[in-house]
Amino acid sequence: MSLLELEREVAEFFYREAELLDSHSLEEWLELLTEDIAYEMPLRLTRERGQSDISSQMGHFSEDRRSLELRVKRLGTDFGWAENPPSRTRRFISNIRVENTPNPNEVKARSYFLLYRSRGSSVEADLISGERQDLLRKLDGRWKLASRLIIADQAVLGTRNLAIFF
Repeated sequence: MSLLELEREVAEFFYREAELLDSHSLEEWLELLTEDIAYEMPLRLTRERGQSDISSQMGHFSEDRRSLELRVKRLGTDFGWAENPPSRTRRFISNIRVENTPNPNEVKARSYFLLYRSRGSSVEADLISGERQDLLRKLDGRWKLASRLIIADQAVLGTRNLAIFF
């Protein structure tokens, strides 16, 4: 497969994932994840030039398959109050770059995202932008997300909660 074909497949995977998340099809979204997924969003720090501005010790979340399944399950109950009524979201994915790995069934992919989120009747909306660093694995002929590192551009997120997925 050519790099151009691979990039197109990965882009289609990301667009489908965004569509599932925006339409609240969370059970279907879980099917796109591997059993050993690592799903993390470290804190962004404000540091002097030349120093890493990504925390290696603190994060907004660090999840695995079980915790993601529990979050999805909870959102479907009366205890999922943070998303009741559900947020209206749009995920814009761009600048997709794909890189082969030594494993022929895995690729690294980097992309930029812009997440728009509105809630209820409020005129206020959240905008969260950043980069995602992903590892995709082909299983049974389909791409699945094996790891995602979400790096927000903001050091302080101006949203009330992070009961959404990136």
